[in-house]
Parts: sequence; C-alpha cells; structure tokens
Amino acid sequence: MSENAGNRTASGTGLLAEKVVLVVGGSTGIGADSVRLFAEEGASVMVTARSRDTLEELTEELTAAGHDVACTVGDVSVGADVARFVDDTITRFGRLDGAFNNAGINQYGRLDEVPEEDFDRIMAVNVKGMWLCLREEIRAMRESGGSIVNTSSVGGFRGNTGLGAYQATKHAVIGFTRTAAHDNGPLGIRVNAVAPGPTETPMFVKWRHDDPAAVERRISAVPLRKAGTTTEVADAAAWLLSDRASQISGVVLPVDGGYSA
Repeated sequence: MSENAGNRTASGTGLLAEKVVLVVGGSTGIGADSVRLFAEEGASVMVTARSRDTLEELTEELTAAGHDVACTVGDVSVGADVARFVDDTITRFGRLDGAFNNAGINQYGRLDEVPEEDFDRIMAVNVKGMWLCLREEIRAMRESGGSIVNTSSVGGFRGNTGLGAYQATKHAVIGFTRTAAHDNGPLGIRVNAVAPGPTETPMFVKWRHDDPAAVERRISAVPLRKAGTTTEVADAAAWLLSDRASQISGVVLPVDGGYSA
C-alpha cells in the first residue's frame, strides 16, 4: 500500500479526485495496489478480475476505509464480459473517466517449445483482452473524453530467451497504445502505457523462491540495483490517468529503475 495512504483525499485535492476509474485485472499485485492508490487519491473505482472472493475482500477493505469502490467479475478475453465491466461502471458511478488495463498472464518457454494451447491462451488474455478493453472503454468515452493506461512491460521493448510469447504480447500492447492514441486523440481520449521492469509482484516473489540466483542476476542489471514495488507502478499509472498528464498521450513509460535505458 502507498506510504502516503489515508490522508490524500481529506481536502478533495487527490490526484484523481472526482474521477471514475475502471481497473481491469485488479485482484492482486500491481492491480490491487493500483485500486488502493486510486481510491486514496480520490477516485471512485470499479475493479474487475476472475476471482470473486479476492475482489470482494479488496472491495470490502476499501469500502470500510471510506472509499467508493465496487467490483464486477469476469474474463477479460470474453467480449460480453468486458462490455459488462464498462456498463457496470457506468451504471454504478454514472460515467467512465479513466481505465487501467492491467489484466495479463505470463508464459515461459522457447518459442519452438510453447504448446499451441498455451500460446492461444496468452494471446487471448494479453492481446485480445487488451483490444476488447480498449474497444469498450473508447465507446464509453467517445462523447466526454478520458484517459486510458495499459500495462505493457520492458519486455515489450526487447527480446529475451524463454519468454517469447509473453514478450510478443507486450509488444502488441505498445502497438495498441500508440495506435489508439492517434485514433482517439481528436475525441479527447488519451492513451498511454506503463512498462514495469522487475517488480515485486506475487509472481516475482515465487520466482525469487524458485530461482534466487536468476532473480539476483536480473536485479544486478537494473541501474538502481533493486526491484520496483507494485505501488511504484501504480503511482506512474495514477499520474498518467490524472489531469496533470493532460498533454501526454501515446507514451510508454518505463517503471524499471533504468533497466531499459
């Protein structure tokens, strides 16, 4: 959770004060801490994921703390579910001002060794799911404008042995982001992306347990010599969603300690 939690919105001057924000893929890690941060910064937040129990726990936590948060459950790779995410947000809060598209899965293995069903699944979630989110969010923002932030990765800038399918999806996210910024700028819709480097997500913690030497090698390649935190990524997304980034669109912002420099 953000170290500045608790007092950001007392005066109504939070970074996202009076914004309605949809967080897709918000049950754990970067997504969950983004929901917490956006709420602390004054936003009304609709959070989505496939795990009902986890979503309801997060929603109850933040509602008890006085924040305006609701949840809806579904699969980002299913068009009807994504349309419902947006419709539920508008029904609950009256409009959609911003969206953070953070849903995604990982997949390991050389390109010539990835099973076809695994390839199809990661493409369905990370690529088709991103397209579905953009399509429905833009539909909702077409008349009033808004801001969208997508989660890519430093893997979207380069190749890396054993992560080819995953990195291909993150390259695709960057392509979506830049094209959507061009297409929808005249409508007052800004579209940007964050590109996390090594980050202390639950998946990263598991990797540290399974192969600590590999993790240390990765961190040693980061100029700041540390992995990022989920809240640091959330902070970058919050700024891009806010009016303080009003002239920023089509940008892919590394949040990686200099890893991609």
